[in-house]
Amino acid sequence: MSFTTNEISARCKCGEPPASIGQATERQRGVSREALSRLRLLDIGELRRQWRALYKTPAPPHLSRELLARAVAYRLQELALGGIRPEPQRQLLRIAKELKETGAATIRARPELRPGTRLMREWRGRTHEVLVVEDGFSWQGTHCRSLSAIARKITGTAWSGPLFFGLKPNRSGTRRSSQQPTPAGEPVEINDVAS
Repeated sequence: MSFTTNEISARCKCGEPPASIGQATERQRGVSREALSRLRLLDIGELRRQWRALYKTPAPPHLSRELLARAVAYRLQELALGGIRPEPQRQLLRIAKELKETGAATIRARPELRPGTRLMREWRGRTHEVLVVEDGFSWQGTHCRSLSAIARKITGTAWSGPLFFGLKPNRSGTRRSSQQPTPAGEPVEINDVAS
């Protein structure tokens, strides 16, 4: 399936994206439903050409037509809308590595904070309340983009915000305990230096 230059330029002049799905450039920021729906009409040779244009490398020879179409559709949308953000990308790489090494992978649930959520933390006898807003957090009338910035203001030292507010477990505390285990029945002394 190919398109004439006149058809492509006519579409560009009227504001529609070009009909050629292989013409995804940095200037073209939109992927039309029409372009994506055309993928199912392309033969495997044309899908390989689209792959080469989008990924700048030949398509692997063993990929099925279905998988090629999905990969081309993904890349078109990635160019138009942006790719995966760094944190989910790191999580996917970790999962893939773990799966390759052990044959199984654990997916850790991370709490998603919705606007309107209130986080509370007591620190040195004072209760601190943080409100989750659309673009960050609100604490004592100030706006911060991260919980870590708020934890730093409260404590005066660098803290992981999710750890400080109890959203993330303190793994280092369980790995490197400085206290020796006490025999059963003996009293345990607890020193809370942070309070």
